[in-house]
Amino acid sequence: MWQGILMVQFIPSRLDAQKREKNLTLQEVIALAREQSPQALLARHRFRASYWQYRTHLASLLPTVTLTGTMPDLNRSIEKITLPDGTDQFVERKLVNTLGSLSLSQNIFYTGGSIFINSDLQRIDQLGANAGHSYLSTPVSIGFRQPLFSYNALRWSRKIEPLKYEEAKRTFVSSMEQVSSQAVDLFFDLAAAQINLDIARTNFSNTDTLYKIALGRYNIGTIAENELLQMELSHLNAGTELNKALIDLEFKKSRLRSFLGFNENVDLTLVIPSEIPSIELDYNKTLQEALQNNPDILRMERQLIEAQRDVAQAKGERGFNATLFASLGFTQKADELAAVYQDPQSQQRVRIGVQIPLLDWGQGKGKVRMAMSSQEVIRTQVQQDQTDFQQNIFLQVMQFNLQDDQFMIAAKADTIAASRYEVTKQRFLIGKISVLDLNVALSEKDQARRAYIESMRNFWTYLYNIRRLTLYDFIENKALSADLEDVL
Repeated sequence: MWQGILMVQFIPSRLDAQKREKNLTLQEVIALAREQSPQALLARHRFRASYWQYRTHLASLLPTVTLTGTMPDLNRSIEKITLPDGTDQFVERKLVNTLGSLSLSQNIFYTGGSIFINSDLQRIDQLGANAGHSYLSTPVSIGFRQPLFSYNALRWSRKIEPLKYEEAKRTFVSSMEQVSSQAVDLFFDLAAAQINLDIARTNFSNTDTLYKIALGRYNIGTIAENELLQMELSHLNAGTELNKALIDLEFKKSRLRSFLGFNENVDLTLVIPSEIPSIELDYNKTLQEALQNNPDILRMERQLIEAQRDVAQAKGERGFNATLFASLGFTQKADELAAVYQDPQSQQRVRIGVQIPLLDWGQGKGKVRMAMSSQEVIRTQVQQDQTDFQQNIFLQVMQFNLQDDQFMIAAKADTIAASRYEVTKQRFLIGKISVLDLNVALSEKDQARRAYIESMRNFWTYLYNIRRLTLYDFIENKALSADLEDVL
C-alpha cells in the first residue's frame, strides 16, 4: 500500500521535472483565455463574418461601375429573314459581332428602384463575298428602372443590417465575457483540486503520525485495539484520498491547459486569491445597463422588424405588380469608328411591365395571413423574453449581493474549523478525547476549507455572469468594449 502511494506521488514529480512551470493568478488566466483560447478565436471569426456581411450591405448602397463585353461573337449559320415584300427566305450569314459596354448604376433605397448611365459601342464584321464592317454607338444613355406596388427589399435591409451589425459587436463583447466565465470555472476547478491535494497530503501526514502514536499506546496498553484499528483505517483512507487528489489535479490541469492553448510541457500552478472586491449592485442601475448594452435586446428589436418585413413582403408579392422602365440617350451608326460619334441621333425607350394574378387559389392571401400570424407569435415571444430578461437580472443581482456575506462566513468558518482541529488533535495526543471526535473535527476542517474555495468561486462566477448580461464593469464603473480594429 505504501509503495503504491509513493509511486503515484513519484511519477508526477518526475514528469513535472520536464515541464516549464507557470504560476498564474485568476486575472492572468482570464487574460490568457481572452487572448488565445479556441473559444475566443471562434468569437473573433464570427464577428469578422458579421463585419463583412455589413460591409457588403453598405456596398449595395453605393454606385457600381460595370464593364461588360463580347469579344468576339462569331455567327456562321443559315437563318430565315423577311424580305421587304413580306416573303421569307433562308440566307447564309457569316459575321463577327463585338460589343463593349460601360455602365454606372445607383440603387435608390427609398423607392427600391435604380438609375443608370450607359455607354455602348458595337462592331459587326461581315465575312465572305460581301466583307465589310460597321459600327453602332450609344455614347450616353440615361434611364431608370422602378418596380411599382412591390416589396422594397433594399429599404428593409437598410433598417435591419445596421441593427444586425450592432448586435454582432455586442455579441462579440458578450462572447468574450462568456470566455471569461469559462476561465473562472476552470480556474476554480484546478484551485479546488490544489486545495484537495493540500488537504490530502496534510491528512496523510497527520494520520501517519497519529497512527504511529496510537501504535505505541496500544503496545503499552493505554488504548484498545479497536481504536488502533480505527487509526489505521483512517491512515489507509487518507492514502486513497491522496492518490485520488493527485490524479484529479492532473486532470484539472490538463483541462485548463487545453482551454488556454498550452501544450503538455507547461505545468500550471494557480495563485488563489485571498480576498474579493467589495461591490454592492443596485438593481435599477444594473437593469439600465443591461437594457442599454445586452445584445439580446437588439435581437428582440430586430426580430420585430424582421416580422414586419415578412408581412410587407407577403403583401407586396400578392396581387398587381408592375415595373416601369425608361431611358433617354443618343445613338449613331457608321462604317468608320471616327464617324460613329458624329451627329448622334436621339433615342427614347419606355416600357411598363405588369403582372396580374387572375387565379391563385388563395395562395397570396394565405402567405399574408401566415406572415401576420408569425408576426404575432414573435411579438408575444419577445414580450415574454423581455419579462424573463428583467427577472433574470433581478435574481442575478440578489444572488450576487449575498456572495460577499457568504464569503466572509466561509472564511471565518475555515479559520475556526482549522483551529478546532488543531485543538482536538492536541487533546487526542494527551488522551483526552477519542478517535471518533478527532475524525469529526478533521472532516469539518476539510469541509470548511472546501466551502471557502466554493464561496470564492461563486462570487467570481456571479460577477462575470452579471458582466456578460450587462456588458458593464462594476469594479471600474465603465461599459465593456473591444478594440474591433484589432479584431479585424
